[in-house]
Amino acid sequence: MNNFIFLFLFSSLLFFNACSTRGNGVYRNYNYAPASTSKSYSDNKNAYRSTPDKKKYSHATMRPYIVHGKKYYPQIVSVGDTFQGNASWYGPNFHGKLTSNGEKYNMWAMTAAHKTLPMNTIVKVTNRRNGKTTVVRINDRGPFVSTRIIDLSKAAASKIDMIGTGTAPVKLEILGFEGKGKRNIPTKKELKKLPQKMSLAGKYAIQIGSFSRIEGAIATQEKYDKTDGYKTIIKDMQTDQGRLFKVWLTGFKGEQEARDYKAKNKFKYAFIVRED
Repeated sequence: MNNFIFLFLFSSLLFFNACSTRGNGVYRNYNYAPASTSKSYSDNKNAYRSTPDKKKYSHATMRPYIVHGKKYYPQIVSVGDTFQGNASWYGPNFHGKLTSNGEKYNMWAMTAAHKTLPMNTIVKVTNRRNGKTTVVRINDRGPFVSTRIIDLSKAAASKIDMIGTGTAPVKLEILGFEGKGKRNIPTKKELKKLPQKMSLAGKYAIQIGSFSRIEGAIATQEKYDKTDGYKTIIKDMQTDQGRLFKVWLTGFKGEQEARDYKAKNKFKYAFIVRED
């Protein structure tokens, strides 16, 4: 009987640990850092880098990972990209535990968890119910619930008045990336000149390069971005040859437009791709 009880308790412990996505450790005092003393982030895009540090692209937190049997692919995003979905928040139960980038989670800090955004991405979050906004820095992975796109700290959730409801429909906007130095960020006028529909679901693109090192992909992306009004993106893919960073030229309205552009032979060895 004692052996049965021991096995039951041991199995339960393993189960609950497996469900946790945060690391060990905890602050003894939930009032570790009141919101008034925590760092806040400006909603001015010019305060941040327009791209992450190149070293961050090859960081472990940008590698594909599996949680609860589902594989996630961290993505490279651009300033001005927007997303919509539901937000949730996490607080005392995770306060002081390690986040995915090695920091200790502080529920009074203006941070958040996202499944695929690069660490230190600065995101403006707008509660679509009441129009209230807050700006957070991504420092963790989650929430691993299909209907939610971001997990806010308690302080951030308070800013947009969603503590009581637990979740809220939100809009996310990429403002930039925290890091040393900054680069020129496209103005709103420049962004309007880019193709407005950037979703590649069922869309056609042209692959103009493939690299085993992120540095080569970034150099190609920056060199050819906005070529003839089209946008370049980097796709981080795991292949039989290992991890590859592929550069795609996107923004074509259909397959024929992509084929017509490819026929101009502006890119040697380029070919058309489609993401279903």
